[in-house]
Amino acid sequence: MKKLYIICLTLEERQRLHALVHTGRVAAYKRRNAQLLLFADESEAGPGMSDREVAERVGVTRQTVENVRRRCVLEGLERVLERRKRSRERSRVLDGEAEAQLIAIACSEPPGGRARWTLHLLAEEVQKRRIVASVSHETVRQVLKKRRQTLAAAHVVHSAEAKRGFRVRDGAGAGRVHATA
Repeated sequence: MKKLYIICLTLEERQRLHALVHTGRVAAYKRRNAQLLLFADESEAGPGMSDREVAERVGVTRQTVENVRRRCVLEGLERVLERRKRSRERSRVLDGEAEAQLIAIACSEPPGGRARWTLHLLAEEVQKRRIVASVSHETVRQVLKKRRQTLAAAHVVHSAEAKRGFRVRDGAGAGRVHATA
């Protein structure tokens, strides 16, 4: 199959890639891509190996060789030697105000017939109050986990007289919570 993206390295580029390959501490992906480009180089100084040969020598698939060659031709040598930036940007479902409202709901009395709030109940309540259009129970869990210390501080008191650490207001132990001095 005919190659669409042909690598022709200059002498300076070859020297730089060669130094990367033979330097002591280099990220594995940089070393791999540098080796791959050196083997795929079709200039007069390069071996001009086929994609299959390069893949066998470097220990990757033929598709990886094609992808690196394409990226080098289209984006440049520097971009091949660096990690790609994450292309997917996620916006937060719950902003600070919505998180505060969720925590207020979690600290309030549970609905009738329930002993406590569940993650699913909290997610439904946030949607019912139109704080957000939709939210998963996992998002609710992450917010509550992040704010666990804030929630626990209201229910935990310090027992100073016996130096026993922390106790819950009803006198029971607080579990793995320990005082730091």
